[in-house]
Amino acid sequence: MTFPFQHHPHFLQCPPPRGDEPFALAGLCWDGATTNRPGARLGPGAIRAASQLLCDGTHPLFDTSPQGQLADLGDLPLPNTSLAAVRQTLAAQLPPLLARHHMVWLGGDHSLTLSLLRAYRQHLGQPLALIHFDAHCDTWTEHFGEPSGHGTWVHEALEEGLLRPEGVVQIGIRSAAERAARERVTAAGGLVFDGRSLRGLEGAALAPLLQAVRTRMGLLGHPPVYISLDIDCLDPACAPGTGTPEPGGLSNGQLLTLMEDLATLNCVGMDCMEVSPPYDHAQLTSLAAAHAVWTYLCARLAQPPRP
Repeated sequence: MTFPFQHHPHFLQCPPPRGDEPFALAGLCWDGATTNRPGARLGPGAIRAASQLLCDGTHPLFDTSPQGQLADLGDLPLPNTSLAAVRQTLAAQLPPLLARHHMVWLGGDHSLTLSLLRAYRQHLGQPLALIHFDAHCDTWTEHFGEPSGHGTWVHEALEEGLLRPEGVVQIGIRSAAERAARERVTAAGGLVFDGRSLRGLEGAALAPLLQAVRTRMGLLGHPPVYISLDIDCLDPACAPGTGTPEPGGLSNGQLLTLMEDLATLNCVGMDCMEVSPPYDHAQLTSLAAAHAVWTYLCARLAQPPRP
């Protein structure tokens, strides 16, 4: 085993990809739609570096490791220009990856998730359920004068029919927002567990939330679920390295408890967005992101989807 603090270019010290691994990870190094503090284009590298502390990657709950089952495909080549150009480039690159692997994506700003959802919708031939961890609702119809960005992608995905509206679940929402944006998901039939309602709930106290999500997915016939994790769902004390931090967020313990359970739904993929290393301290943010991604992978490996 490589000494865990030694630099390694791949997540969890994965060897070079063979091509037949069931799971794969790729970086999306672009933050051109960021509206506050830039730097998320550096997130994939920081998350990979933090993952070296996981040693052999054997999860204490799931008793499994992604090693040998996971390929780190590196960072996808993206133009450092407009959002439209990035989305056009992604549209060509994503289909073969989805056909070959269960993918985890490291961002990058959250505008990129719209391209991912478009590709999954086409690949699966049906709209997806979405579990969206975030401080922000990302349902604005425009963002600071721009028609599309990292604060509009949920609205756009609903408008385009990429998502089953009743299958959209938002967790941790707490930022300032006009009522129409705040209530966009609930008005469409989805579920929102805002930051205020989650204050002080740890461990077993989160069971009602988890049961509500499981019941909802069961009523919908267990649709394919995509998990999108904006690291600013965490309180800035846990994740200072992000573009738009919002006090009053989730703890690391809350996030991992939720991920341990929700990642065993009928999940088809995950992304982790908005890690901005220039604003991080002592790798707090990238460590939290690496642990969330690792937990997702181990949950998927440990058991088949269950209702």
